[in-house]
Amino acid sequence: MSEKNIILSVKDLEVKFKVRDRVLTAIRNVSLDFEEGKVVAIVGESGSGKSVFTKTFTGMLEVNGEVSNGEIWFEGENLLELKKDSDWEKIRGKKIATVFQDPMTSLNPVRTIGYQISEVIMKHQGKSKAEAKQEAIELMDKVGIKDPERRYDEYPFQYSGGMRQRIVIAIALACRPKILICDEPTTALDVTIQAQIIHLIKQLADEYKFTTIYITHDLGVVANVADYVAVMYAGQIIEYGTVEDIFYDSKHPYTWGLLSSLPQLGLKGEELFAIRGTPPSLFEEIKGDAFAPRSNYSLKIDFEQEPPIFNVSETHWAKTWLLDPRAPKIDPPSVIKTLHERMLDMTKKGGVYGDR
Repeated sequence: MSEKNIILSVKDLEVKFKVRDRVLTAIRNVSLDFEEGKVVAIVGESGSGKSVFTKTFTGMLEVNGEVSNGEIWFEGENLLELKKDSDWEKIRGKKIATVFQDPMTSLNPVRTIGYQISEVIMKHQGKSKAEAKQEAIELMDKVGIKDPERRYDEYPFQYSGGMRQRIVIAIALACRPKILICDEPTTALDVTIQAQIIHLIKQLADEYKFTTIYITHDLGVVANVADYVAVMYAGQIIEYGTVEDIFYDSKHPYTWGLLSSLPQLGLKGEELFAIRGTPPSLFEEIKGDAFAPRSNYSLKIDFEQEPPIFNVSETHWAKTWLLDPRAPKIDPPSVIKTLHERMLDMTKKGGVYGDR
């Protein structure tokens, strides 16, 4: 990727939380570039650091959290030099917006839907009340709210969960952001509505040309939306590549485990794979590869020394000693080898991958 196409660049990021008398290191030395106009999916189990990582882009860490090292560059400015909420206001919402998992936490229950969209337009675009109302109605229509003129004056409780999430997306777009962070935006919705919201975000990204950062634990969603995938485990990105790299040529045993666990690819009569064990405590210093105790492919060195980044191609890298030239050749599990055929079969059946 050329430097001019990088809209956000994270370098050596470390995030710590003080919990009672202990320190938890939630993000451990993460570096990642985000390319303008692309969709980057960040995947991993709960607690891997996905949401904490992206909260640093908008200065929204909890009060007991701090960035203890690193840089985040956006439009020629290191965002970590911003200290006050007033400094963050020119970034948060306006240039980097977030759609959260539960829309009810983002909407004011005692304000009308229309007012909440118009308020953002007036604040960030400087438009009059009448102009803001007209644009709000247009945005409501764009995100799929039928009869938006009438529904402009309704309250959040009068909307379904899927419709409320559409309104949260409309509010985010009212700021005309350059980056949209979608933090598990479909988790609380049923499968049919999930597909509609995913399609809507893709459609709007194509129209508005914003960069999308998609946080999810569902690799089925990733296959349908992402250009690039960052796999997180224990506060680190352990593999990164194009969606094709990750699905068809993944290298890290943790990525293999996530892909093997996909319920959409399960076969009748087969037991669904599950990664054994639990993630390590981030209160303790981690020695070696954090995934080693849970892996069926661990080498002796995995318990002694943290693996460096090994480049697989120009678009693909992974942190695993299995890529060291001195490592024994280990084949991925059989389900990974047949992943392409299984996904093609899902596509023919009109499954979650059918739109890609």
